[in-house]
Amino acid sequence: MIRRAAVVLPVLVLVAGCGSGTVSKGDVAKAAEDSLEQQVGQRPDVSCPKDLEAKVGATARCTLTADGLDGTYGVTVTVTKVEGDQARFDVQVDSEPQG
Repeated sequence: MIRRAAVVLPVLVLVAGCGSGTVSKGDVAKAAEDSLEQQVGQRPDVSCPKDLEAKVGATARCTLTADGLDGTYGVTVTVTKVEGDQARFDVQVDSEPQG
C-alpha cells in the first residue's frame, strides 16, 4: 500500500478579506480518499474531525479504514503550498494501526 499522496483542494475562505482560509474536514477526507484510491485501486474511508487551516505547515489528523485492513490507521494531512485559492497537501498514512 502506498502511504503518501499529494492532493490539491480549493481553499474555502473563513472571513472575506482576512487572508486566512480553511478547507472543510469533509473536503480534506474526500480528497485523501480519492488520491489513495488512485494509488492502490481501492477506496478507503477517511474521516477528519476538524477543518484544516490553509496555511503552509498546518496539519490535520484523520483516520482511515478499508476492507482488508486490520484496524484503523492514522492519516496526517499537511498543507505544503497555498497559492491563490488552491492548497496543496501531503497525505501520509501511518505504517501501523492505531492501538
